[in-house]
This record gives sequence, C-alpha cells and structure tokens, in this order.
Amino acid sequence: MVDILLAHSNHLFADKKQVRKMQPYPPLQTLLAAACLRRDGFEVALFDSTFDDPIAGFAGALERYRPRVVAVCEDNFNFLTKMCLTEQRDVAFSMIGAAKEQGIPVVVNGSDASDHSAEYLSAGADYVIVGELEKTLLDLASHLLRTEKGDPRSVPGLAYRAAAGGEGRTASRAPMQDLDWLPLPAWDLIDVNAYRRHWQEAHGYFSMNVVSSRGCPYRCNWCAKPIYGDTYHYRSPGAVAEELRQLKAAHQPDHIWFADDIFALSGQWTREFADKLEELEACIPFKMQSRCDLMTRDTVAALRRAGCEEVWMGVESGSQKILNAMDKGVFLEQIHQARENLRRHEIRACYFLQFGYAGETWDDIQATIRVVRDTKPDDIGISVSYPLPGTRFYEQVAADLGSKRNWSDSDDLAVMFRASYTTSFYRKLRDALHLEVESINGRVNGDAPLRVAALWREVEALEASCLNARPTVLCTSC
Repeated sequence: MVDILLAHSNHLFADKKQVRKMQPYPPLQTLLAAACLRRDGFEVALFDSTFDDPIAGFAGALERYRPRVVAVCEDNFNFLTKMCLTEQRDVAFSMIGAAKEQGIPVVVNGSDASDHSAEYLSAGADYVIVGELEKTLLDLASHLLRTEKGDPRSVPGLAYRAAAGGEGRTASRAPMQDLDWLPLPAWDLIDVNAYRRHWQEAHGYFSMNVVSSRGCPYRCNWCAKPIYGDTYHYRSPGAVAEELRQLKAAHQPDHIWFADDIFALSGQWTREFADKLEELEACIPFKMQSRCDLMTRDTVAALRRAGCEEVWMGVESGSQKILNAMDKGVFLEQIHQARENLRRHEIRACYFLQFGYAGETWDDIQATIRVVRDTKPDDIGISVSYPLPGTRFYEQVAADLGSKRNWSDSDDLAVMFRASYTTSFYRKLRDALHLEVESINGRVNGDAPLRVAALWREVEALEASCLNARPTVLCTSC
C-alpha cells in the first residue's frame, strides 16, 4: 500500500498529431509533485499514461499499489494540458471513476480542472486544486492522511464537493515565489528508457524537459492562465544549471526542451545561466519559447553560448491590426529583427501562428503569409484562435460560441465561434502554409512545388466560396 498514487491523463496514442510528431515528454509537473510529497515523508507511486493504456493500466496500478489517496495531477508545463482537450478530460474522468469505485479519495489538478472544477467534482473528484499544485497538495495530503491536521476544507486553493451538493471553495492561494524551494523531479518513477526509445526511433536523438520559471507577465488577451495568473517567478540560474548537470550525468539526454511559457526573460539571468553551464560543463543543446521583441536583444549571444539551438516565438499574425487587437505588444519590424538576430547566431527561428482571431480578414491572412515568405522561418506551428475561459478574448466571442467549447485533440483546429471563415478553410490554409515552409527548408522534395500550388488554389477557392455565400456577415456554415 502507498499513501498517494499520482497519475495524469495525457495518453500519446489518443492524439494522432502527437503520434505523427512522436516527441513524448514525461509529465514534469506530476514528477515534481511526487518529489515534494516524498520529501515530506509520504510514500508515493506513479501511473504514467503516456504510453500505457489509461484505462486498463490505471486499474492495474490501483490493484498493485492500493493507494490511500489518488491524485490526478496534469503536467501544467505541457501545451497539450493547457489546451484543455476533451480526450484528456474523458481519461481523467475515467480515472476518477475507477478510484471512487474502490472508495479512494481523489484529488485533481490542471488547467481544465481549474477552469471547470464543478464538472470534475460531478465526475466524482473529492477535491480540485485550483491553481498551482505543490503546496496545496502537500497541505491537503497532510489533512487527509495525518489525522492531527483536521478538516481538509481549511486548506487554501481548493474546490470541493459540499455536503449538501454543489461546490465549495476555500480561500485562494498565491503562487510560490521561491522556486528554488522545489526538489528535482522524481525521474525514477517513470521508465526513462521508454521515452528514449521512442525519441531515438523517430528522430535519432533523445530529448528531456526542464522548466526554469513559471507563468508569464505579458497580457495577450487570448492566453488563458488558470494556474499562475499573470505572475512570473523564476529559479536561480545556478539551480537550473545544476539540474542540467545532474540530468546529463544520470540520463545522458542529447537535447532539452525548456517548457517555460517564456524562457530567459531577464538578460542578466541569461548571461549568468550561460556562465554557470560553462562552469559546470553542463551545456546540452536546447529549444525554448519566447517573444519576438525579446529575441532582438544582445542576450541572444548568451543563449547560443548556453546551448540554444531553436527558439519558438509567438509571432501570431503578420497584421499589425490583429497584433494590436490581441494586446500582443509586438511590432511587425521586431519579427524581422528577431529572425535576423537568431540567424546571425545560428539559432533556428520558429513561429507560432494563429489564424481566425475576431475581425481577421483575408487581407490580414495574406499579411501573415507575406511575413512567412519574407522572413523564411525554419519551422511554423499553426493554430486557430481558441477561446478559453478567463480570457478577454473569450468574453468578446462568448455570444457567438457554439456547443463545442474544447478541441477533442491537438489536431482538431475547429473554429468554435462565429469566425470569418470555416474550419475547413483554416485546415486547408494550415496544410498549404506548412507544406510551403517545409519545401522552402528542403524537408520535402519531388513534386512539392506543384502540391503547394494546388493547395493554395484550394485555399483561394474556399475563401471565395465563403465570401460569395455570405458577403456581408461572418461565415459560419458555407
């Protein structure tokens, strides 16, 4: 018997896009929670559903470990969790149901659970940790498993099932400021070699995930922040460098993904980080996420020195009108400047693009296509504007939302509000622009130019059909 069985609901093989990509990362947040519980004296186990059947595998874990408490803790650093996909919600609900059938108390945490706590409670969860996980989970575990702690409903940061039905809430809990308080993740609880094998077979190298900070201080109005809000806190450069040194010694990863929402925000932090890595001989090639305006600075040289090979920037749009509407705080010239600065330092520049924002026109879409063609990024990721609760964008389009409020998987790309064009149009636009960028960068050959041209003709035909069908209003069904 263990005190707490931790689990998460991200099953790789339930998401066809992630199967194609085959870039699986362990549930870092869940491993951090496990390490915190261990340090506080709790005996823990982990069911990792990444490769294992989430239904049969979880049932087997319940039988094997006979836990006193189940905690379904999502990886809050993984963009798939932040997307609040219904496939993951369904898996979480099945885990909750399986535990409750055996009379085991269930705790859940994640972006979707924080946004939709009532649904998780209705599915059988006893407690939803709203916001940041670790300290609330520690306090709750003490109240549930150490009898001297008393009523768990006195713990800040909880939603719970009230005795008379409905939902109760405790006082909110502010995100922690001293991230060096956290232990290193409990890597021994997962099969690291299974991740290594999938990476090696698909790509010829092995990548692991690390985080150096939590949150983002910027205020893009479509970005949901149910875990950390608008706060931003970071670990010391030395602590992050030491983690890389230990990972390098223990698991020999070829590559690191820094899963921060925004990595190396501070120039001083970045320079100190590079210095510490060199001192510890702990440099590992890595990719990261940032903003275009931050990549125009001289700290890009320090990033390269630290091992940065690839930066994913939230470009979003090539239309200044749309960037302003998003409250992005970025100017078009900074996209060009960032691309050139990264090129000079031999760092791959990759763009996150977002189509379908409220008010976007065909001219705005063409402006985004021109930016891609002019700057020639090394890679792109394309999404359609996705209204999530708690954002100003959600409030703007709330009256036009249909019954579908979440994507089923990461390849869904459904338009869930009354946008300028249809889902089929945006999917075809994605396919055309992706193939063009792959062709520019030499990742496809043969008849690629002909296929690119054919896809663009289909995009233009779909655009025209929407325009001709409903010339004076936004298109919802053409």
